[in-house]
Amino acid sequence: MMNKFVKYAVIFGCLFFAFKPVVFASNQAKQRMIVLTDIEADPDDSQTLVRLLLYSNQIELEGLIATTSIHQKERVAPETIHKILNAYDKVQPNLEKHEPGFPTAEKLHSLVKQGLPVFGMQGVGEGKDSEGSNWIIKVLEQDDERPLWISVWGGPNTLAQALWKIRETKSKKEADRLINKLRVYTISDQDDTGIWMRNNFSDLFYIVSVGSYMTATWNAINSVIEGIDNTKISNDWIAENIQQGHGPLGAEYPDVAYGMEGDTPAWLNLILNGLSNSEHPEWGGWGGRYELYQPEPLEGPIPSVFLGGAEYQPENRPIWTDADDTYTPRIPNQFGRAIRKDTLTVTNNKVSLWRWRDDFQKDFAARMDWCTASYNEANHPPVPALGTPDEFTIKSGEIFSLDASGTIDPDGDNLSYWWFQYPEAGSYKKAISFGSLSENLYKVRTIVAPEVEKSETAHFILKVTDKGSPSLSRYKRVIVTIIPN
Repeated sequence: MMNKFVKYAVIFGCLFFAFKPVVFASNQAKQRMIVLTDIEADPDDSQTLVRLLLYSNQIELEGLIATTSIHQKERVAPETIHKILNAYDKVQPNLEKHEPGFPTAEKLHSLVKQGLPVFGMQGVGEGKDSEGSNWIIKVLEQDDERPLWISVWGGPNTLAQALWKIRETKSKKEADRLINKLRVYTISDQDDTGIWMRNNFSDLFYIVSVGSYMTATWNAINSVIEGIDNTKISNDWIAENIQQGHGPLGAEYPDVAYGMEGDTPAWLNLILNGLSNSEHPEWGGWGGRYELYQPEPLEGPIPSVFLGGAEYQPENRPIWTDADDTYTPRIPNQFGRAIRKDTLTVTNNKVSLWRWRDDFQKDFAARMDWCTASYNEANHPPVPALGTPDEFTIKSGEIFSLDASGTIDPDGDNLSYWWFQYPEAGSYKKAISFGSLSENLYKVRTIVAPEVEKSETAHFILKVTDKGSPSLSRYKRVIVTIIPN
């Protein structure tokens, strides 16, 4: 008869190999986030909410607040949020098979609140409190020192009222403490309270593209870019990979009316993919890259709809706003080295977002598969690792290596590697040559540190992509400090 210990060991071993392990690609802490949405003003808010729910195990949702905007001045629509959550409820158990931590629909329903059904500054001041503005303050006051992100997809007047009340009812010390915990990313100005908040709360962390929607960084999520493959934002791709045949949550994803998911960049940089650092918008990520500066006054006539319905006012202090990237895509090479430079090089602020667009669209498609597929039927992202520190210091002229040893894929897929410098993210803006070394090796040796006159930082990104379907990418960032010899 089999020894009881051996018997149980065999049973445990069979169970272990019957279910693939869940492996996370990042050890970053989840970010807390409250959403303000003018849902029903445009189908894109519903689209964005569908995508967000597929990442609700990686972002700690603290509120889903229905608001107004320049496009919907006298109505809020919390019922649409509840409707989409009802669809999520039907797929949440299957999502849990792929990664743990997806909140129950019941919990998310409890987070749905609403602001006042009035436009902009009409909802700010004495007697203008709402369920939504009070909820923001309540969450801010929780015993949690992590920042609280406010992801604004419409008008931000519910946040403006919360700030007004904090300033009017708290001591300066307590008000400063609460406001310093806020991180705001608003999709342009969609009412007249955005500029009011930036002018009246000088220390408020605020990311926004000012001026026309058409020139904003976030607009790159749905812009057709000349010279690249735009397939993954096409209506056919959306129908095949998101809307149809992916269960009830995909069925809630509406057709595009004006632009696909214009609000999604307001939280993409909070996904735990190893690329972005939420406290450093200047480092870049799926949601774009932003720098802290005081924008020059806008010139020429600008339609008021692109200013949240407000009269134009120049910024009176530095804000986190659009920044230019220069990017040359890599494309598959039929023979020899697996990837090569494209002939296209583009420089503008939209580059910082669309350079990642294929990656996050394929990631979205994979997670939509998770709604109905078993673990073995779906693809899961690789887990990059580093064989060297993610931050180190060297002197000019010294040789260093970049090493991805230990990288794995939970599905056992073959992996591709790409190392590249991200000059805009560091203080050293010149290109650092890899020489004759191939950039698609898992270990790139003998890189020579350039000559510098003062301490400089150079950012290098490791992109690891599996060969599953759809292929998925994850990242590691290495920051090299170079000091004079």
